[in-house]
Amino acid sequence: MNIVTPKRFTIDEYHRLIELGFLQENERIELIRGELIKMVAKGTPHTVCGSILCRQLDRLLGDRAVIRGQDPITLPNQSEPEPDVAIARGKDEDYLAHHPYPEDILLVIEISDSTLNYDQTTKLEVYAEAGISDYWIVNLNIRQLECYSQPYQNAQGKFNYLSKQIFLPDQSVAIPRFADVLLDLSRIFPQL
Repeated sequence: MNIVTPKRFTIDEYHRLIELGFLQENERIELIRGELIKMVAKGTPHTVCGSILCRQLDRLLGDRAVIRGQDPITLPNQSEPEPDVAIARGKDEDYLAHHPYPEDILLVIEISDSTLNYDQTTKLEVYAEAGISDYWIVNLNIRQLECYSQPYQNAQGKFNYLSKQIFLPDQSVAIPRFADVLLDLSRIFPQL
């Protein structure tokens, strides 16, 4: 009996495919647990929210952290996702030799509408498994911010977060590791 299994790639193999031109930057593909995943095209609300969010975070944090928009982060579980926003320690030049690793990441943010289920399951598990301490989902469908923290592994070996808090568009939320910095959520949810 023949069993068909997909070819899984290491991060090094993935980078080699890019170097050799098999994968183009404009193809919007990310590596998740060794599999090449084609990312969904973003709609206008998603794009606007991402732009506003990066601008707000840059204003609030200045040179205290690196704000990365849709740039790769390298995780030990053969994943190199491209979150909508990642806040990393240090300065941009620190990442000339490699993308940020989990120990560099202060916060990962995904903006979700059509990808909500994927972001709440697969992406959440990948980030928790990598030890990303704080993961936010900007849920555009019901206009709320889902803040996950405290990654753990349960008795069945699944990864998740112990804490989940919901914030509404009329609230402000402290940015993890920057308790003195509040993000006004009314600024990041685009009005349709």
